Amino acid sequence: MSIGDFIRVAAACPITNVADIEFNLLNIKDCIDQSVSKNSKLIVFPELCITSYTCADLFEQKLLLDNSLAALEELCKYSKEKDILIAVGAPLTYNYCLYNCAFIIFEGQILGIVPKSFIPNYTEFYEKRWFTEGIGIIDKKVDLFFQKDIPFGTNLIFTAGNFRFGFEICEDLWVVIPPSSYLSLTGANIIGNLSASNEIVSKSEYRKELVRSQSGRCISSYIYASSGVFESSTDLVFSGDLLIGENGTLLNYNNRFQRENQIITSIVDVNKLNNERLRNVSFRDSSKLIPFKVLDIKFDFKNTDYVVFDRYVDKHPFVPSNEAQREIRCREIFNIQTSALAKRITHTGLKKAVIGISGGLDSTLALLVIVKTFKLLNISNENIVTVTMPGFGTTDRTYNNAVNLCKNLGTDFREINIVPACLQHFNDIDHPVEKHDVTYENVQARERTQILMDIANKEGGLLIGTGDLSELALGWATYNGDHMSMYGVNCSIPKTLVRYLVKYVAQKEMEGEVSSILMDILDTPVSPELLPKDANGNIAQKTEDIVGPYELHDFFLYNFIRYGSTPERILFLAKHAFENYYDEETLKKWLNIFIKRFFTQQFKRSALPDGPKVGTVSLSPRGDWRMPSDASYKLWQNRF
Repeated sequence: MSIGDFIRVAAACPITNVADIEFNLLNIKDCIDQSVSKNSKLIVFPELCITSYTCADLFEQKLLLDNSLAALEELCKYSKEKDILIAVGAPLTYNYCLYNCAFIIFEGQILGIVPKSFIPNYTEFYEKRWFTEGIGIIDKKVDLFFQKDIPFGTNLIFTAGNFRFGFEICEDLWVVIPPSSYLSLTGANIIGNLSASNEIVSKSEYRKELVRSQSGRCISSYIYASSGVFESSTDLVFSGDLLIGENGTLLNYNNRFQRENQIITSIVDVNKLNNERLRNVSFRDSSKLIPFKVLDIKFDFKNTDYVVFDRYVDKHPFVPSNEAQREIRCREIFNIQTSALAKRITHTGLKKAVIGISGGLDSTLALLVIVKTFKLLNISNENIVTVTMPGFGTTDRTYNNAVNLCKNLGTDFREINIVPACLQHFNDIDHPVEKHDVTYENVQARERTQILMDIANKEGGLLIGTGDLSELALGWATYNGDHMSMYGVNCSIPKTLVRYLVKYVAQKEMEGEVSSILMDILDTPVSPELLPKDANGNIAQKTEDIVGPYELHDFFLYNFIRYGSTPERILFLAKHAFENYYDEETLKKWLNIFIKRFFTQQFKRSALPDGPKVGTVSLSPRGDWRMPSDASYKLWQNRF
């Protein structure tokens, strides 16, 4: 696993006294030391923190400006051997104008100086009294008394291997087109914002939303550091808001209004960001709008070892961990499914739907989607033809749940035992009935599909498929059997989420006996029931005993498809996500099985019926996943 994929970054808010540069520098150094001790490779400080932000007309005092430069020299000396990129705010005089700047320091040198592009001069802000906007400043050089020819401009990017840093200052984030948008399009994947944003009611939440949305639009990490409570409170109060975002989410944020030096850190996943940019055509096309040529300033970290990998890795990436968010997600997906099916029903002009009901989760969810769809279209449930087709492995529990669910929902319920037809077919193809191989299983699946297709023809109905995303990823379906339908409502819903969708409907959409039946279905082991029952009449064929835990396969699928992760990276993440759940050898075993099955079963996905996309991962051959059926998996397997 390459450590080049991840880097720890920090946002800091030091204690400051207005115009007390010596005091401010002491606390800036303390924050740097804290960040270095946590193995952070970037620290972003607030705007003008060397002098403090609220100096007002003192910014016109030569003594303040000279001592600010002296503090920067001292900070450069202090940064030697620290192996951390420092973004610190201070004023700069250039061509008789004063600029509000981010000084980017590494290993004793100022690598570059970035001026604030947009100077606010409205409501409580009147920065143009002192500062000049940096818009249009590119490819300039600055000479300071302790260092010459320092790059100065808004077009600077600082590059160390895979990590490319860009910087903007406070108001720059709030404008129509922030400078970070252009910096991201020219390659920056980690953006720092040195800010001094005062507090008024609700502003904190808006700042969070700005950081989330800008990191999402730029497909970047965004580190935001704002001035703290020790700024002047003559008219304004500052809170020291620290935020670290990544591609539309907040990785970390602090408790505001603290009265000591404060830092927060997070591990940023640059591989994830770069892969997302690679697949996003609109992001690439937007690069045509860049108004300048970037100046790429290269430097090298000694290492990017984050020591402790404390980044949260969700073991169930398809399922929100927060219960309230999970309910919202389930409601949204259920609405997408029903809206999609309603469109297909109205388009075809059909008034009936046909579905096979096994008493398992997938067919139950599909039936619930049909029931709600028919309610939306004012079609009676009597037009839902539900067919249970017991076979060699059907247990009393699943059979009774199927029967009771259909009858309680008022559907046109039918029962067709497939055993006689399968026995006849075994005889026709000269297959011993006692030989419980793949032929034995697939004969049953195809017989069921044949029955359902023919009933759909006979009744003038639409056959609704029940297979889910996880089964399609693994090829856990019989080709031209349960693999086929006229419309598949579950085709982009992973198995780990199917369970929560059924639970949501049981608790929020249904009541009484139907709700009780649904809860029992939730407790039933996942099985195709294609092999005979055990001696006690219970399910003998449990899917997860054969192909592995669905929670692992859904985790593998998400990271493989969503972020193009290598097997080594997936294993690395899985070890952290499933720590104390699965050992490394178990993870390797099922990951190799996932890879082999995913590649060898593409031919099934290439012939899928239509079905709605509900999330970011879909395997539709007409949309998200176009893969040759004869692609080799050799490159991806047994790499660890």
